[in-house]
Amino acid sequence: MNYEYWLAGIRGIAAQKKMRLRECMKTAEAIYYIEETRLKSFKFLNESERDKIIQAKREKELEESYEKMCEKGIRFIPYFSEEYPEKLQEIPGRPYALYVKGRLPSGQRRKAAIIGARRCTPYGEKYAVDFAHALAGHGVEIISGMARGVDGMGHRGALLAGGKTFAVLGCGADICYPREHIGLYVDILEQGGGILSEQPPGTPPLPQNFPARNRIISGLSDVVLVMEAGRKSGSLITVDMALEQGRDVYALPGPVNSAQSDGCNRLIRQGAGVLLSPEELLKEWGAEEKKSLCDGKMEVKKEKMLETAEKLVYSCLGLYPKNVDQVVRETKLGIKEVLELLVSLELQGYIREISKNYYVISRS
Repeated sequence: MNYEYWLAGIRGIAAQKKMRLRECMKTAEAIYYIEETRLKSFKFLNESERDKIIQAKREKELEESYEKMCEKGIRFIPYFSEEYPEKLQEIPGRPYALYVKGRLPSGQRRKAAIIGARRCTPYGEKYAVDFAHALAGHGVEIISGMARGVDGMGHRGALLAGGKTFAVLGCGADICYPREHIGLYVDILEQGGGILSEQPPGTPPLPQNFPARNRIISGLSDVVLVMEAGRKSGSLITVDMALEQGRDVYALPGPVNSAQSDGCNRLIRQGAGVLLSPEELLKEWGAEEKKSLCDGKMEVKKEKMLETAEKLVYSCLGLYPKNVDQVVRETKLGIKEVLELLVSLELQGYIREISKNYYVISRS
């Protein structure tokens, strides 16, 4: 597998050309030892691409490179592997290989991509959490890109429901980007999800990598849910790819005067499905949301165990993230007291800080 890892990591050659070359040569090892005259006979490679292969052949530490990847807990899954996701086999421009920490999405469960603006409004954040929570509670696996805004909230909503979620990165799977999502990165893995990338370990989050990773987000999914997107949002690139791949697209309607909902409203006008509520979507799929019968009892029991001031702060929070200022306004307590109470509640496991100064209740 060392030679396969080597071939996958050569930059500047399209995955489809690598696949074609491998089919001609049968193995990556044969490509590694190919004579330059033989390499020139493959006319589908241009001179620059042949030079890249020749340059890469000077790599002498193949085994060490592969072992370093394994030591990071990353698995290498090329397109011809039995583990390679079947849904990705179907799409145009499939990645040559995936680098995976944790697990891959299940081939047996329904999967939904939740995408949207990085600079989303509280409206977009709320419904990203709500939809992800409801769908994950029914066993749907949530796919997204772990970016700020809607992506992160979608992952978090799935985790709060005890579900599995998978992040597709535009950098190496060993790099958490953005860095402030390190808690989310860890939680995704600890709860049985996965971190995926087509970029080799150590690859920085270069801008050109992100549009390409979007085809993997939609390719792994059965449906794509756009929670909030402006007219020129990068999420619309994912929508175009999803439609090309034959995936269903739904959009959350928003206020007509909201620039952040303009893209979603236009998608609906063009024929995208309308997201009215998680329950409506589950009903459309012929399913009903699962809800634990003990949830209500657990919440009552929790509140009884809290002091009056703690209960006041706890009762302000829910699955929708609220920041410290919102809690201060709603409880009418001083900011110092609110901060102390939030820390106390978090230490007791009743709430979680999902990003700086934003809190939700804990379902665990």
